[in-house]
Amino acid sequence: MDILSSYGSMLVIFAAAVGFLMAWGIGANDVANAMGTSVGSKALTIKQAIIIAMIFEFAGAYLAGGEVTSTIRKGIIDVSFYIHQPELLVFGMTAALLAAGTWLIIASYFGWPVSTTHSIVGAIVGFSAVGVGMDSVVWSGVIAIIGSWIITPLISGIIAYFIFMSSQKLIFDTDNPIRNAKRYVPVYMFLAGFILSLVTIKKGLKHIGLHFTSNEALLLAIAVGVVIAIVGKIYINRIKIDPRADKDMHFANVEKIFAVLMIVTACAMAFAHGSNDVANAIGPLAAVVSIVGHDGEIAKEATLAWWILPLGGVGIVLGLAIFGKRVMATIGQGITHLTPSRGFAAELAAASTVVIASGTGLPISTTQTLVGAVLGVGMARGIAALNLGVVRNIVISWIVTLPIGASLSIIFFYMLKAFFS
Repeated sequence: MDILSSYGSMLVIFAAAVGFLMAWGIGANDVANAMGTSVGSKALTIKQAIIIAMIFEFAGAYLAGGEVTSTIRKGIIDVSFYIHQPELLVFGMTAALLAAGTWLIIASYFGWPVSTTHSIVGAIVGFSAVGVGMDSVVWSGVIAIIGSWIITPLISGIIAYFIFMSSQKLIFDTDNPIRNAKRYVPVYMFLAGFILSLVTIKKGLKHIGLHFTSNEALLLAIAVGVVIAIVGKIYINRIKIDPRADKDMHFANVEKIFAVLMIVTACAMAFAHGSNDVANAIGPLAAVVSIVGHDGEIAKEATLAWWILPLGGVGIVLGLAIFGKRVMATIGQGITHLTPSRGFAAELAAASTVVIASGTGLPISTTQTLVGAVLGVGMARGIAALNLGVVRNIVISWIVTLPIGASLSIIFFYMLKAFFS
């Protein structure tokens, strides 16, 4: 207790700094994943992708990031082990942020799309299991999270497969693909707007004091989807198309229409990512701030300090802008050849999966969800369409992330303990 009263402000400032570092790493790695499909399919330039990500990542983090934060903070370790020594939880959460942030920056430098969720979960489990005891880890919670890492790429891959196949059937494999693209692409836009806004309204807006009934939320989400579809249709009608073009040129023109849709799904993906992955940076930070603020008492429901969500949002945006290009190249061009129609199918599937997971409070891996979706699109064209070497490297980087996060976290935990003891 004496440590917290003597060094409380210093610990909060240090935790905020490493929380910002972690958010920066998320921006450099995970947001680059989220934007990679848009850049790889040439629907957006890197500069445009960064501007979209800045706006929508921050909005997702701030408006819809509160729900997952509680899971990452409470579901992995049993806080009853820390009641008589709350300073250990403060050291541990700070060490976990520092460990995960360090690994993300190393991985981003090499262009590896690793998982921020793996990094932070591995780090939290590491310091708690070694620093306090194996029993302090809620292994059932950890197994549930690890299970979600297997299930979510599968779900997003299946959704992406069916979205891609539906676009083939309704648009590309028809006598008049351009007319059908103009007819059906606004429907896909409605879908993206509806899914995103529904979960945001239902789950995300609680912590800023807005509450809606299920029917109100449904009507509002439908309205948002309709507005997005109408705006999209206006843009699509402005696209110059040569009616005398041959079939190959028809497909090129259809891809132009899908490029408009890719901008909508890029916004959706950025928002979805901000809502889910900001928790990886601010969940442990919120725990530190709460414990120090309550003189060592570990509250069951810690209120988020007003400055924590914006700190995470700003960190994510800066990480992407300064350091995100390398991972974008891996995800956008490395796995399979992406066109706007393929990239759209992958992004909408991934955004839907992430947003649903955010709504249920499960900290899934956005990276795995998106890679699963890109694989789903690739598989729809046959296994030969995939660059299996890149896929292998990505999977290896996922596997090593857990032990590296845990090892770094244990080292930093003991260093902090020695410094403040």
